[in-house]
Amino acid sequence: MKIPLTPLRCMHRGVDLYGSKEGVICSGRRFTYAEFGERCERLASALTQVGVGPGDRVGYLSFNTHKLLEGYYGAIQARGMVMPLNVRLTTAELSGILKHSEPKVLLHEGEFAPLVQTLLEAWPGMRTINLDTEYEDFLSSGTPERADIFTYDEDSIAELFYTSGSTGTPKGVMLSHRTIYMHAMSVAGTFNRDDTGVELHTIPLFHANGWGRPQTATMMGLKQVMVRRFEPAGVLGLIQNEGATAMSVVPTMASALLNFPGLSGYDLSSLQTVFVGGAAASPELINKLEQAFGCQVLAGYGLTETSPVASSARKKGTVVYADEQDRLRHQAMAGWPIPGVEIRVVDGEMYDVPRDMESVGEVVIRGDNVMDGYFREPEATAAVMSGHWFHSGDMAVWDKENYIHIVDRKKDIIISGGENISSIEVEKAVSAHPEVLEAAVVGAPDPRWGEIPVAFVLLREGVTVTETEIHDFLLARLAKFKMPRQYVFVDEALPKGGTGKILKRELREKFWAGKERRVQG
Repeated sequence: MKIPLTPLRCMHRGVDLYGSKEGVICSGRRFTYAEFGERCERLASALTQVGVGPGDRVGYLSFNTHKLLEGYYGAIQARGMVMPLNVRLTTAELSGILKHSEPKVLLHEGEFAPLVQTLLEAWPGMRTINLDTEYEDFLSSGTPERADIFTYDEDSIAELFYTSGSTGTPKGVMLSHRTIYMHAMSVAGTFNRDDTGVELHTIPLFHANGWGRPQTATMMGLKQVMVRRFEPAGVLGLIQNEGATAMSVVPTMASALLNFPGLSGYDLSSLQTVFVGGAAASPELINKLEQAFGCQVLAGYGLTETSPVASSARKKGTVVYADEQDRLRHQAMAGWPIPGVEIRVVDGEMYDVPRDMESVGEVVIRGDNVMDGYFREPEATAAVMSGHWFHSGDMAVWDKENYIHIVDRKKDIIISGGENISSIEVEKAVSAHPEVLEAAVVGAPDPRWGEIPVAFVLLREGVTVTETEIHDFLLARLAKFKMPRQYVFVDEALPKGGTGKILKRELREKFWAGKERRVQG
């Protein structure tokens, strides 16, 4: 029997098996899965009544709320594409996305109302719905009716996510009903084998690391707790009060939690797993998180184009850790592929590089979770595909057990005097200094070496550290040619994207304006 693969089946399973269970908690409101499912169905009906049809885009400008989560099912039940937008993008970037995607409807939180008026100048063809003042009435206009999944094409596009633009112009990543469903199945089979978990949605649902979880969580009947905006005290309070068992963070979030003065005052004993993604983690960070939260901490790897999870650093039965440091080293890596995913590390000719943890190549990925292409950009799609293999743009090393270790983005590798320097490796070394709160390393032009590493450093509040002290700290951790040649101490947080990932492109532009930079090829 062939039944169309669609995330609507994730919602149906959640409603059928866990209808009376508390499923979604958001800012004091609590919904059972039956109530959540009915709201999703009403949304689908209401959207259909205002003209949303096959392939139409339904945009959202919202932080993490139950209303955005409802859009993940309501918009696609209406046969449209749900399109959560990064609320931290500039007005110009959002205007460009709206012109490119041409949404039929834009749902937005009240605080974005002035912005939306400006965005309507860029794309006046969309209807707008204020989530704070109009949404409940809009929902009431719809009727709850279960979707007939046999009438859905599993290859039609369900979700459209624009990349953050951290390495260039945002592109619309198309994910089909089939792709999303297969990703949910793979993640569920890897991490969620029971229905007792409490998922804390700490990462914005408009970002890859955030929207990769709702389908699995709903399908498996987990309690989902929405974190509208990341703030350490709020997150820690929700862990304590809701008994959260799992959450995902990026390294800058992890650092904020670890440096929160009141951390020790919360009961965090319910936590079982913390996932670290979005940027490379270090063994030191994994160790600090495990000590602070008393649970397993695992790094992982994925991209918007891979739905997003492609690999995780979970324990592999054929791997024996040499010691505690080796365990932490493995858990800080990108790890090994989840089911349904194949990963290779290749050279420019698509041949595998040696599995010696030294030879650097590009990560290529093939699997059920890989995107269906970039929206309205066939040339950009073709540029990242070699047959069925997707080129990630990430440079890595690997071993005989298929553990992948990301060393840098292709565009972020620093080529100095003919040597390739991993900016991530240098960042980890700088961040290991006990008084450093944030660090980023970029390449700056140099007449002798071509490029040199420059470290941007934000210190912990109230401390003073000199350039010489950091330099001496790094001498035992980095080869001489990898040492930063310049330090830039900053007084405020480094520029970040939607999840707190540092935008190194903005830092690099300070040095390369008007100059041509060579990129690792």
